[in-house]
Amino acid sequence: MTLAKAYIVISKEHGNLKLAWELSSQIRNCQRLLSQAAIKGEPITQEESDPVITSLAQLIYKAQDLHYDISTTIVTLKSHTNALEERAKAAIAQTAEFGHIASESMPKGLHCLGIRLTEEWYGNPEIKRRVEEQRNSPRLVDNNLYHFCVFSDNVLATAVVVNSTVSNADHPQQLVFHIVTDRVNYPAMAAWFVLNDFKGCTVEVRSIEEFSWLNASYSPVVKRISDPKTKEYYFSSGLDQGGQSKFHNPKHISLLNHLRFYIPQIVPNLEKVIFLDDDVVVQKDLTPLFSVELHGNVIGAVETCLEAYHRYYKYLNFSHPIISSKFDPQSCGWAFGVNVFDLIAWKKNDVTAQYHYWEEQNAEQTLWRTGTLPVGLVSFYGLVEPLDRRWHVLGLGFDMEIDDRLIESAAVVHYSGSMKPWLKLAITRYKSQWERYLNFAHQYVRECVMR
Repeated sequence: MTLAKAYIVISKEHGNLKLAWELSSQIRNCQRLLSQAAIKGEPITQEESDPVITSLAQLIYKAQDLHYDISTTIVTLKSHTNALEERAKAAIAQTAEFGHIASESMPKGLHCLGIRLTEEWYGNPEIKRRVEEQRNSPRLVDNNLYHFCVFSDNVLATAVVVNSTVSNADHPQQLVFHIVTDRVNYPAMAAWFVLNDFKGCTVEVRSIEEFSWLNASYSPVVKRISDPKTKEYYFSSGLDQGGQSKFHNPKHISLLNHLRFYIPQIVPNLEKVIFLDDDVVVQKDLTPLFSVELHGNVIGAVETCLEAYHRYYKYLNFSHPIISSKFDPQSCGWAFGVNVFDLIAWKKNDVTAQYHYWEEQNAEQTLWRTGTLPVGLVSFYGLVEPLDRRWHVLGLGFDMEIDDRLIESAAVVHYSGSMKPWLKLAITRYKSQWERYLNFAHQYVRECVMR
């Protein structure tokens, strides 16, 4: 049957459509015989197989008599294989590009929610008054409380992070959240956390534009973001000279995404904080994480080298001497998303200065490609305390086969990957963990998200 299929291709190329049709007909007879045997669960008898095999063999001999020899067959099949491989490569590149676009596009429901909350902000002076009152709360600088940092432009995702954290806390009134967003989303974000109660915890919302110190003269990232070449690199589309997709995730140069390296400047009076990404769901009380001994290190993080996530050589360019001379390629990688930071140790080791140094060294992207994790690996090198992996289970945004027991035991599950739970391309199996903490009782959520 396989040989006959090859001769169908060759006979069509030589214009012999009659032979191609005869071969196709006999292949269907073979397939019908195999299907019947499979349905009955019995072997094919010689009496059944001989007529079909004989007819197909005669057609193959006929093709060979027409000088469709084996060398012609090999060349033809090879050319078709090459063509299929090129089509497959193009399809993969196109799928990756469309996937990135889909993951970075704002769903209509989120846009609707943002508009409704922004209208509420500008139409209700009481909201602004309560926000200003919240900003003067002494709880924001009280080191006896438990402080969390979340940096996001996604109101709904941030709401789930906060709601899941307080819902699983033993003493939610002792929790304080420091949320930073951008100018566009600030009214909606601030309105949401004023209009909703989160079990007595304190929530501060600030805009990144308030940080006047975060400018191009201080931060290499701010300087690079304003560079036209950077905008061209991240926001152009099509293929580069190597035939690779030119779409690059703009989140990698999002200033909000890089704020994690400025936490001591954002909350200068605090000694210890937990950083949470906006695509996580908290399932257990996180306050014990503040008591984990860091042994003088700056950051507590779950290592990922035991899984398919990798060691340093997976992230960094060890062919470059500045990397190979300073780092061990077999060093264990770790994950952002759920991290405890000792800000006293941070300042002592001047980690932000290290971050600036490495961002400047990688101005031409010769040390690593993109993202905040590679620069995190080099900036916090030697300053990482491994955490029990149950604090942070990753992969719910791309891995469809995570063990249910691992998810259930996790303090935090992380939808790392492009299939975020608020998108239509989310993995259905994991959506319930996220939706559990959506406030479906809120009018705007019902009108915008549920419709």
